Amino acid sequence: MPSIRSRPGGSLIIIIVIIIIILLICRSLVRAGIPATKEQTGLSRTDGKRPYGLTLILWWMGRALIWDATVVDTLAASYLPSTMVAAAAAAEQAADRKCAKYDFISKTYHFVPLAYETLGPINNSGHLFITELGRCLSCLTGDMRETSHLYLSISITIQRFNAIAFQGSFVPQDLVEF
Repeated sequence: MPSIRSRPGGSLIIIIVIIIIILLICRSLVRAGIPATKEQTGLSRTDGKRPYGLTLILWWMGRALIWDATVVDTLAASYLPSTMVAAAAAAEQAADRKCAKYDFISKTYHFVPLAYETLGPINNSGHLFITELGRCLSCLTGDMRETSHLYLSISITIQRFNAIAFQGSFVPQDLVEF
């Protein structure tokens, strides 16, 4: 089975999923009373890329939070050896790559990579962040299901785009006239 990125429009699908996840996280932070911005200028790496989000107040140990999101294909050939052995292995590998990319920022900011797999798993630090964000929302709203709602929103987003990618992998059959 080819990976999502190799399917027609696959890379675009992944980018759209990442953008929606970023918006969900940013909106949830703001709902929790934590001002946040997307793609803050001045935090660029040497190649001009920058993390997806930044809290405007301190998050942990006197540092503002920066996060970056990615979605990796659980069934990609490059991840299969590790995903066959352990759940979330591809997500952890992607999170490690994100941490290496933003190592220079992690000295002054608290960096959290959010790495999701197309079949659902999330990396450990991303899981802890989503859980803490859900707890903050629950404290504010009084609804103890906020963490579940956040996980569900992200999961549904990934599932919807998996369906689109799967549908796009079919080759239309030539119609034969009888």
